[in-house]
Amino acid sequence: MAADEDNKNQVLKENWPNEVMKDEQNEGLIGEITKENIQLKEEIQKLEAELQETARAFQIKEDLPETKIKFSLAETPENDNQFSNVSCSFQVNSKVTYKLQKGHALITFEEEEVAQNVIRMRKHLVQIDNVDVEVIAQPVPLNSGVKFQVHVEVSKMKIKVTGIPDELPEDQMRDKLELSFSKSRNGGGEVEWVEYDRPSGSAVISFVEMGVADKILKRRDYPLTINRSCHRVLVSPYVEEHLKKYQVFSGLSKRTVLLTGMEDIHLDEEMVEDLISIHFQRGKNGGGEVDVVKCALYQPHIVYFEEETDVI
Repeated sequence: MAADEDNKNQVLKENWPNEVMKDEQNEGLIGEITKENIQLKEEIQKLEAELQETARAFQIKEDLPETKIKFSLAETPENDNQFSNVSCSFQVNSKVTYKLQKGHALITFEEEEVAQNVIRMRKHLVQIDNVDVEVIAQPVPLNSGVKFQVHVEVSKMKIKVTGIPDELPEDQMRDKLELSFSKSRNGGGEVEWVEYDRPSGSAVISFVEMGVADKILKRRDYPLTINRSCHRVLVSPYVEEHLKKYQVFSGLSKRTVLLTGMEDIHLDEEMVEDLISIHFQRGKNGGGEVDVVKCALYQPHIVYFEEETDVI
């Protein structure tokens, strides 16, 4: 069959050479048009994906509730990139732990003066289950705590790359990363510098133009071709954290009082807490308005103290 087809084609070329040439040209044009159509379809799909991403971004922006904000402070930027970075800072205050021993209780008053007066009086007779129990009031011996500020900046010019295969020397890998992330067809752009850490298989890449990092970060991974093999490395935002104003403070609770002397009481803790609260709410007992009472009659408890802040 193949031989017959070849003979047929040979006869056509000898008798109608122009027609055969036109057919071959037409077939070539059809092939080129088909190839262009495939490329156009791929471009259309890519544009549709970008439009959907843009639509989602606008939808997210549209759904965000309005929040009132106020001017807080002004500072001189360390460099021009600080204008473009996403920055935030927050205060961290550690909680101070205290072990409330068996037979002890903590009582917190709404006013400092009341707590200090209860401590000055020291000994108090509290009626519990028709028995006057002598409890000793004293300051709570707290450990020190820490507080500090955490400043976080998400760069708009840099990205972090992880999962880099260890297949090239450091200098060559640095050049390979710069070349790969410069390719615009993959969403890249002109690279300013590359910091490559071979032991961890990671790198930080800084771009010259704004927007390149955002474009790359829309995808979870990025193609990196090494020795004709395509690897997918992971890309993520480059985040810098700075710890500032680290302070150690001595914990002192002026509204909370430690009560001891209840080791022989074996009643319901909640009931005892109510009786203590009733006793110390009375002015004739040197007390005042009680905020909370916590007893440990059967086993120790871990309680937490944190820095009081003025509510505006």
